[in-house]
Amino acid sequence: MKVGFIGAGKVGTTLGKYFSTRGIEVTGYFSRSIQSAKEAASFTGSRASGNADALMELSDVLFLTVPDGEIQKVYSRLDKEKMKGKILCHSSGSLSAGETFPGIEEQGAYGYSVHPLSAVSDRFTAYREMQDIFFTIEGSEARLDEMRKWLKSIGLHAAVIDGSKKTLYHAAAVIASNHVVALFAEAQEMLASCGLDEGTAKDAMASLFLGNARHIAEVGPTAALTGPIERGDSGTAAKHLAAIESEDDRELYRLISMRLLKIAKAKHPERDYSPIEKIIKRGIPT
Repeated sequence: MKVGFIGAGKVGTTLGKYFSTRGIEVTGYFSRSIQSAKEAASFTGSRASGNADALMELSDVLFLTVPDGEIQKVYSRLDKEKMKGKILCHSSGSLSAGETFPGIEEQGAYGYSVHPLSAVSDRFTAYREMQDIFFTIEGSEARLDEMRKWLKSIGLHAAVIDGSKKTLYHAAAVIASNHVVALFAEAQEMLASCGLDEGTAKDAMASLFLGNARHIAEVGPTAALTGPIERGDSGTAAKHLAAIESEDDRELYRLISMRLLKIAKAKHPERDYSPIEKIIKRGIPT
C-alpha cells in the first residue's frame, strides 16, 4: 500500500520512517508548516505536498497525524469524491474512528484508529522502537482484518479493539503510564522525607521500580505480587497508615491496597484476608 500523511509531527514522521524501512512507499507529507513537511519528507525519502487532496489521490492509506481536536476538521475539508476507495487513519488514543470520520463509509471510504500504545518521544529516532510497541486498531468492519494483517506483515504487534470502548482503553493506557509517574513521585517524596535528598531518593527507587516493572511484564501482576498485602500482614498495613500524615496520601494508599487485595485473593484463595481488609477499608489504623 502507498501511505501519505497529513501532519508531520512526531507520530507522522515516526510512522512514515518505519513504513519506509519496511518497503512501504510513503507518498509524502502535507502540513500547515511547509518546513515540517519538508523535514519529514526528506527523512522518509518522500516529498512535501502543498495540497492535501492531491496527496490523498496518490495514496491508498492516508494518516491524519494531527492533534486530536483537528482530526475531524481535517477530514471534513477533504474532497469526498477523491476519498472513494481510500483508507483514512488517525493515531489518537482517546478518539474512535467513528467519532473522527463520521459518515466515511457513505463516501465509499474506510476509517480506522491505529494507535501505538506508547509515547512517541522523538521525531527522528522513535521509529527504531516501533517493533517493540503494541498497536491497537478499530474502525470500518469491511477492511478491519485486512488492516490488522497489513500492520502485522510489516512487523508490528497489532490487535483489534472494540471502538465503543475506546475511552476505557485510553483510561487503561493512562493508568499504566501517567498514573505510574504519580506513584513514583509519591514514593520518592516519602523516601526524601526520611532524610534523603530528592536526587538520591529518585536513584534509590529506580532499581526497585524498574526491576518490579520487568517482573510484572514477564509473569503478570498476580505472580509478581509480593509485600504486606499479599502476605495479609495487617500489622504492617496499620503501621503504614499511621505513618502517612497526609489524608490524601492515606486515601491513595488505601485505594491501591484494596486493588492489591483483589489480586492477592486470586493468588491465594485459601487465605483469610479479612483482618487486613478491615484495616484498609476503614482507612484509619487501630
